[in-house]
Amino acid sequence: MARAGSGIFGRWAAGLLGAVLGGIALLLLLDRAFPPDLSRLETVGRVVVDREGRTLSALPAPGGVWRLPVGAEEVPPHLVELLVAAEDRRFWRHPGVDPIALGRAAFQWARAGRVVSGGSTLSMQAARLLEPRPRNLRSKAIEAFRAVQLEWRLGKPGVLRAWLTLAPMGGNLEGVRAGALAWFGRPVERVSVAEAALLVAVPRRPETLRPDRHAEAARAARNAVLTRRGAPALPEAERVAALAEGMPDARRRMPGLAPHLSRQVAREVSGDVLRTTLDSGLQRAMEGIAREAMAGLPERGSLAIVVADLRTREARAVVGGEWLAEGRAGALDLTRAVRSPGSALKPLLYAMAFDRGLARPGSVMEDLPRLFGDWAPENFARGFSGRVTAASALRQSLNLPAVALMEALGPIRFASAMKRLGAPPRMPPGAGAALPLALGGAGVTLRELVGVIAAIGDGGRGGALRVLPGGAPFEGEAVVRAPAADAVAAILTQGFPGGGPEGVAWKTGTSWGGRDALAVGFDARHAAGVWVGRPDGTPIPGATGRSLALPVLARVFAALPMAPRAVEGTVAARAAGSAPVDGLRLLFPPSGAVIDEGAVTIRAAGGRRPFTFLVDGVPFASGGARREAGWVPPGPGFYRVTVLDADGGAVSAAVRVRGGE
Repeated sequence: MARAGSGIFGRWAAGLLGAVLGGIALLLLLDRAFPPDLSRLETVGRVVVDREGRTLSALPAPGGVWRLPVGAEEVPPHLVELLVAAEDRRFWRHPGVDPIALGRAAFQWARAGRVVSGGSTLSMQAARLLEPRPRNLRSKAIEAFRAVQLEWRLGKPGVLRAWLTLAPMGGNLEGVRAGALAWFGRPVERVSVAEAALLVAVPRRPETLRPDRHAEAARAARNAVLTRRGAPALPEAERVAALAEGMPDARRRMPGLAPHLSRQVAREVSGDVLRTTLDSGLQRAMEGIAREAMAGLPERGSLAIVVADLRTREARAVVGGEWLAEGRAGALDLTRAVRSPGSALKPLLYAMAFDRGLARPGSVMEDLPRLFGDWAPENFARGFSGRVTAASALRQSLNLPAVALMEALGPIRFASAMKRLGAPPRMPPGAGAALPLALGGAGVTLRELVGVIAAIGDGGRGGALRVLPGGAPFEGEAVVRAPAADAVAAILTQGFPGGGPEGVAWKTGTSWGGRDALAVGFDARHAAGVWVGRPDGTPIPGATGRSLALPVLARVFAALPMAPRAVEGTVAARAAGSAPVDGLRLLFPPSGAVIDEGAVTIRAAGGRRPFTFLVDGVPFASGGARREAGWVPPGPGFYRVTVLDADGGAVSAAVRVRGGE
């Protein structure tokens, strides 16, 4: 008998094993023949975040649905605990279908003659969210099969991801990330226990539990989730506060900072959450500055701003224009538009000239009419300043000295340096690098221009701006040597007209006809640029970089953390390896002085030797190490006396020489 019994048991066990294996084989065949449709889970919007992970922009899924992806590992633990307690207490123990819950639902249905509880697990709910169907028994059977498939294919984390991403939150909102942004105005990572409970409750009846329309119903549903068995245990004071917490009374706008850059990144980078190098607080401040400035611009005028970290070349704020503004080409990213830089490239030209020994800050140059082949460039103000130092010529943005330096340096060499800086010059059709490059005769973008000016502020290290984090730390290529770059930085470090932050080096640019007004600058930590103009390229009458763009640049640096550069004398002394020197001063004659005919001794103080003395722009004496020089006025009249030092510092005084009695 024992042998017969053991034989029967063996046959029974073998049969059971065969049935199990057959069932598994059938499930595998069905799974392969009828795979779940995951397209809704894969057709999602994108979230763009700043360097610290703070939300900049949310971009909707196709069709305008706010379906933003999120996984269980990205939400607070109390949200998952509330969800499991409210919807599927045995979630972690069943394979997708809960026989106990289904049996209870069937019994209640049979006894009451109607559906009392659905018996759906979170896995079955996820299946229904992926493939919505009519609510009937056939659909329930399909959902049960799909639930097992989802558990098999995605595991518990994948099932939670599907629910958290697809759960309806009212209107065109789907998922807890979109719900948190729309109802609370904060990322889902930072929702409170009460807010998490509302996100769990709303999907049960998303239109009748919308908190902005049905506040009391939403409150009751939320509090039911909070008090459900298995919900996170809270201290009594926190529990009372959570139950009393108010309902959102309106749906908030989705975050939309840096809209142009966000869409650029979404086109170029894969992933659900896209990290950038921006700073959300600074981006918000720059967009505010831009809005206020654009309110005062002429019709169709627009504005763009770029702020970058000087050392890493990472963009911290990018304002591409007024997003979708009618008449301002609001869909275009004007930080990437190719425009003429005007005189804003002159700092690079002078740095290269200083680096190659073609000039130094104190070199005397001629700002006088001259032909370069058949081209006769003029200054913006149409006049000429005579003999000036290179430092003064750069500060005044004089054109003739710049073109002369370009001729000596070579436009091809200059264009090559621009390419190495990540700013390849776009020439007119059929044209090559030529002398007009000195005055903006090629196109660059504002982002590229900020990269060029950053190289001047960073000791000559060149490199394009970056908007995406990661990769090797920025090292840069030495386009010019540090002493030359520092000399130009010292020349450009001056106060803003009308006041503003101190210790900022800046330069303006104006393209032909007032089509582009630019200002770029840097302090010890940041580089920034502002473009003002009309996107369609039509001129703004009277527009200049100094009048339109520079005041905005002053506001940009006023909004940045203070990081002033050293004053000119200190920078020059550091470059020379010596102690700082006093600022150059003219002791005699003072400005406005009236002096008699005869010999006059001009005296200077401070500054760095050697010194050059000029009257009306014409040198008359090189004092060398001496701080004074004798001058005999040629006759009565008005004169301008100037003293220059070795660093290009210049001080002047207007005097009148009166005739004999």
